[in-house]
Amino acid sequence: MDRADILKVDFKRTTLEERGAMIKRYGPWRCRMLAEKVETHEEFHLARNQGFLYFQGYFFRKPEIMTAHEIPANRINYLRMLQAVSRAELDLREVENVLKSEASLCYRLLRYMNSAVFGFGSEIHSVRHALSLIGEREIRRWVRLVAAVGAGQQKSSELVLCALTRARFCELLAPKVQHGDSDLFFLGLLSLMDVILEMPMASVLEKVSVDHETKAVPLGSINHLRPLYQLMLAQESGAWEQSAGLVQQLHLSESGVAESYWQAMQWTRAVSSA
Repeated sequence: MDRADILKVDFKRTTLEERGAMIKRYGPWRCRMLAEKVETHEEFHLARNQGFLYFQGYFFRKPEIMTAHEIPANRINYLRMLQAVSRAELDLREVENVLKSEASLCYRLLRYMNSAVFGFGSEIHSVRHALSLIGEREIRRWVRLVAAVGAGQQKSSELVLCALTRARFCELLAPKVQHGDSDLFFLGLLSLMDVILEMPMASVLEKVSVDHETKAVPLGSINHLRPLYQLMLAQESGAWEQSAGLVQQLHLSESGVAESYWQAMQWTRAVSSA
């Protein structure tokens, strides 16, 4: 325990008293505490109040039943952002105009760009200036991130953090797995956009231009991206036996995958606090 950075605690196999004793003994000054197999809002709030900093489980990923016949205007803007950066030919003027249409997201992008995450020497004052400083791949990546964060403002903060962690985890594994032309950062982010936007996944995918392989995975189809997608979910939920089998199938190392997931969580925390 002396060398552990994160201590995972199974919520289903421990009692309230046992978890309290572990937090008192190991956290927060020695280890960061992670509650796994958290499946309800009540369990989430209990874990957070006990002192856990990280959470794994399905409690905030269950889509709400949607009865509205129209998509709210602000969600249309987020979809437009995803559409703008998913086109084969990127139109910077279109991207700039869509970002400017949502003042809070425009501000958020500039805040990210001026944070230590990027480390630019001079302050960035405009969306156009920001877009001119980063390459096309980074534009797509950060606009998608901003759209996901914006769309999730009314949802649990852990839901957005989970989406960003998924995206970064897949991106970190990209050099080690076969993925063709698919953007693995977007694959991870896309996996929760139905919950974030409160739309069926099929409807989200109808409105966003994305390659066939990426589109097929969230809909349940089996292709060469499916094992990575399942590994992402297994790591998140603490399904270690399933994870071990997928690691072997993808010719990865368990330690390397664990390190990538840890790095993804750290990156998410850095971005969310920027």
